[in-house]
Amino acid sequence: MRYLPLTPDDRSAMLATIGAADIDALFADVPAEARLTGPIAGLPLHQSEMAVERHMRALSKKNLSAADAAFFCGAGAYRHHIPASVDHIIQRGEFLTAYTPYQPEIAQGTLQMLFEFQSQVARLYGCAVANASMYDGSTACWEAIAMAGRITRRKRAVVSGGLHPHYVETSKTMAKFMGDEIADALPTLSGTPDNAALVARIDHQTSCVVVQYPDILGRIPDLAEIAEAAHAKGALLIAVNTEPVALGAIESPGELGADIVVGEGQALGVGLQFGGPYLGLFAVRDPRHVRQMPGRLCGETVDADGKRGFVLTLSTREQHIRREKATSNICTNSGLCALAFSVHLTLLGEKGLRRLAAENHRLACLAADRLAEVPGVRVLNDIFFNEFTVLLGQDAREAVRTLTDKKVLAGVSLGRLYPAHGALHEGLVVAVTETTSENDIETLASALEEVLA
Repeated sequence: MRYLPLTPDDRSAMLATIGAADIDALFADVPAEARLTGPIAGLPLHQSEMAVERHMRALSKKNLSAADAAFFCGAGAYRHHIPASVDHIIQRGEFLTAYTPYQPEIAQGTLQMLFEFQSQVARLYGCAVANASMYDGSTACWEAIAMAGRITRRKRAVVSGGLHPHYVETSKTMAKFMGDEIADALPTLSGTPDNAALVARIDHQTSCVVVQYPDILGRIPDLAEIAEAAHAKGALLIAVNTEPVALGAIESPGELGADIVVGEGQALGVGLQFGGPYLGLFAVRDPRHVRQMPGRLCGETVDADGKRGFVLTLSTREQHIRREKATSNICTNSGLCALAFSVHLTLLGEKGLRRLAAENHRLACLAADRLAEVPGVRVLNDIFFNEFTVLLGQDAREAVRTLTDKKVLAGVSLGRLYPAHGALHEGLVVAVTETTSENDIETLASALEEVLA
């Protein structure tokens, strides 16, 4: 039967009660250019199920899969090989959940997995405590800024120009409702980040300094220098990591002085998945800050018989219990994605992660060296992990579109990330992982040489 619970009169009465002129008024906060008008994806309002399936299949054929192209896209979402055993294990009944378990007596498998996950993230980030995950890296970034404000009782966050612009926009959206100031900047097309300029922006009103590591251009900032400058002004350092595999090769942010470390865990176990769901990671270096952390924490305990067991701890900070006193309005953790991350990292182990990171870096160096040979191309970075920026001397968006027709997904153009800033438009962010072959690198270089000529 059809599910049509509201009549036009019902809708009119509801709108009148809340004082809205029409349904469109409910979406006033959504920019007009982002709203859908007319049928979705060209579909008529009424059509048979078979007709819809045919239409959607036709649309899917227009996609160019990462597996069917030379793939170099990154900028916060990375293609890594995920062992088949990951999908097998995450579907086992002891673990399978997309939610935080509230009944420990029937969820010991899930709780133990989350406990192990927290331990893995804390070690990876060089921190004392990690939570049971968050929605994604961008919202974790905002939650870290909000947490720093609670600790320092200040409202101004100084953001590095190297922070992913999507993370910046997410933080600004949330800050607008919280009365915080997000003092952001644009990246400079230099081989290394301008730490001196960032440090100069820190003052005694600054709650935190937010630095991506490696940054949006693939550069690796000196976190120790920034941490020292931030702490001298009473501010905290928040390090953002969007590529966890990098931490198999470079020093962890916590060891370099970062007070809060957040990031995106998608690269391990989760896959690209058309942009989500993803996995936010969150950890703190000082155990005294645990009570200011957002989200859930799983802890280890013993039952009445003295047997080891796992439970949620500090979970009463949630919004439905503490309301306006809650540390955040995060309603759950990304349980299934956290499980996939934990399984993949467990299968790798510490040595495996280091070998994987070394292979990523090796292939990225080969790619950078080969692209540097292409006339008109300049590699920007002095130091990088598996991602770097090249300057093409022209708008990189056009080159990316042309290369796509040649089945080469060449990377993410800075013009796409910063459409309003023409000075950045010649930049192209290129990511190389273990899934990239040396033939792929040659394909990209040859095709780029042809396009630029």
